Amino acid sequence: MISQNIYFDHNATTRLDENVLQAMLPFFTEHYQNPGSSHLAGLTVNESLDHAYWQVADLIGSRPDEVVFTSGATESINLAVRGISNGERNHLITLSAEHKAVLDTIKDHTGKNNSACSILPVQDDGLVDPELLEEAITDKTLLVSIMLVNNETGTIQDIKRISELVHAKGAFLLCDATQAVGKIPVNVQELGIDMMAFSAHKFYGPKGVGALYISRSVKKYLEPQITGGGQQKNRRSGTLNVPGIIGMAKACEIAKENMDRNTAYVGILRDDLESRLLKIEGTAVNGSVEHRIFNTSNMIFKNVFSELLIMALQHISVSSGSACSSVTTEPSHVLKGLGLSDEDALCSIRFSLGKDNTKEEIDVVVRRISELVAQFREG
Repeated sequence: MISQNIYFDHNATTRLDENVLQAMLPFFTEHYQNPGSSHLAGLTVNESLDHAYWQVADLIGSRPDEVVFTSGATESINLAVRGISNGERNHLITLSAEHKAVLDTIKDHTGKNNSACSILPVQDDGLVDPELLEEAITDKTLLVSIMLVNNETGTIQDIKRISELVHAKGAFLLCDATQAVGKIPVNVQELGIDMMAFSAHKFYGPKGVGALYISRSVKKYLEPQITGGGQQKNRRSGTLNVPGIIGMAKACEIAKENMDRNTAYVGILRDDLESRLLKIEGTAVNGSVEHRIFNTSNMIFKNVFSELLIMALQHISVSSGSACSSVTTEPSHVLKGLGLSDEDALCSIRFSLGKDNTKEEIDVVVRRISELVAQFREG
């Protein structure tokens, strides 16, 4: 049985898992008290929060006291970029294919603080050239920010190797892992990450809540950006979003339990979708095929503008790129960074699948896109 709506845009957001919802509901009604209160009811809520720190830390291989809850990855990135300082080091490095949350924040921060930033290009497969990165890091470099999984193409960077290059020069590594956490194994200790941002709503948790991992080696160099109240050991003040945090923690628990199964199942669906769409003339995959997350396929349909195709698909939800940039009709900066022309970038579609998709939905999408591409090209 196929739903009226087919959703292939899971990199933008995901449907809240029913078990996550059930875990959250009591904290809207029965356990609504402020966890900062000293009465028994408040202390009881605080105990639940303590458990939530453990659940999130368990998913990413950190200690609970290295997790700071935020409103999402964008706030986490802002805290990391704007809050970090270390003597005379004032040089920041990132990649041209990063999310706007990183690019815009770094540009704004360095512009206001008499510091410098280097925005490195990526190769045509979306990966950074390690030699280029190594050359760019100097004794003035404070922070290197490179995402683990690209939100548009699904390209996976070799973060462990990158961290070795960064640490060899005495700099810190910030990793935007928004598209990775909850989908693939992420262990901050093994990867050598100093700070890591992620959001709950990318892996079937609630919107409006995320976290920043801050390693113990970085804590003393990070200044809070939201003050007034001293919550979370003065690292991020404000009354905590208890229902959201509980939901995020439950989503982390579920993700860890089901990761292998979801990877295998969704990977088969994505490969089936991609292989069949590639049979359409003038179609190709953007970015690395070998170094890519299992649920994402970014494809170009030559001479068919994605905006028109998306509108014509109606109840089939796909994307032309980042949800945060979808209000513009400009070509994706990520795809242009891979060497695509403006026209080809504007003819590209991102398919990002999730655990609730089905083989029957793949059949519908392939058939409908094949029909529409033929119609647009004939027209």
